[in-house]
Amino acid sequence: MVGPRRILIAINTSWNIHNFRSGLIRALVAQGYEVVAAAPRDDYSERLAETGCRYVSLPMDNKGTSPLNDLLLTLRFWRLLHEEKPDIFLGYTIKPNIYGSIAARVHRIPAINNIAGLGVAFGGVNWLNRLVKKLYRIGLGSASKVFFQNDDDRRLFIDEKIVRPDVTALLPGSGIDLARFCPTETADRSTGADFTFLLVARLLWDKGIAEYVEAARLVRSRIPDARFQILGFLDVESRGVVPRDTMNAWIAEGIIEYLGVTDDVRPPLSGADCVVLPSYYREGTPRSLLEAAAMGRPIITTNWVGCRDVVDDGINGYLCRPRDASDLAAKMLAMAELDDQARTTMGRAGRAKMEREFDESIVVSRYLEAIQKILGRDNALHRLPSPIAPAADG
Repeated sequence: MVGPRRILIAINTSWNIHNFRSGLIRALVAQGYEVVAAAPRDDYSERLAETGCRYVSLPMDNKGTSPLNDLLLTLRFWRLLHEEKPDIFLGYTIKPNIYGSIAARVHRIPAINNIAGLGVAFGGVNWLNRLVKKLYRIGLGSASKVFFQNDDDRRLFIDEKIVRPDVTALLPGSGIDLARFCPTETADRSTGADFTFLLVARLLWDKGIAEYVEAARLVRSRIPDARFQILGFLDVESRGVVPRDTMNAWIAEGIIEYLGVTDDVRPPLSGADCVVLPSYYREGTPRSLLEAAAMGRPIITTNWVGCRDVVDDGINGYLCRPRDASDLAAKMLAMAELDDQARTTMGRAGRAKMEREFDESIVVSRYLEAIQKILGRDNALHRLPSPIAPAADG
């Protein structure tokens, strides 16, 4: 008797799976698929069982560039796929997308990849940039489907001949759970409550942290009681991280309230009047902006890859120029000077945009369609043809 089809999902952290892919996993399980989730072990690994999947530990040096470590990771993927024998491999984040897909190709397992932004690897012309492009060409060369979260990244991969146009498709980010992220009332400014801005992000300079702090100083000179909060990981293992000493200096100055990290961003979002992300990082579609808009918060972000897709300028928020603290401050002042009704109208427009364009069910349905199409196409052979074609006779 043939058992259920098996889907293996690989991501660089269990935290990522828990926070961004739980809805997809639950939907796959509900459709009768067996789901295996592979990621490095962290505080969220044991919680993945709540989604109905089976967790497998996969050690991974997420940020390192050691060729030896990456070769060992490729061998780990080869062994994992050999043991689990999934019908489809789902890859997320850079190393699973590259090395997991290479292993899937060797095993003739169809791969569906998700490019959720490009980060710093595509940020310049250097040896790392060239190497990453070559590795992506190898990893994604036989992908059955490659999902992108914005058209800028999709076009870049096509122009660089990393992927074939016919296997690409767009997704509205990772989608947003509209039942979990619901609109809430903002504070009544007539009561004298202080206007509160909130930035939610990993604390990398490329997320526009310095511009946010400088803009806060400019806004504070006009609105002395305005509050400026930051929520997100500090001391993450990434290049370009904001040092803890710098954050402590901002706190001591009284310009920033650092909220730390949380498993539930809804209370901080509810307490904010406006959510700000002045990023010039190669975003996919920023999750923090989707969550804020779904909760009816107007947002301010940059006219930049991924970020601009979330804002209809002047409708559900404002766009500012990247790396421009003065322009950011001008948009923040404009937001603070709106009356309560105008900001409420912006927030409602943001919620409507999320319902129309970014509902998690859209993402889930597109994955299910892609999986069903691949499995239907491969029913006879059950596996992709070998990447190395046999020599012709004669």
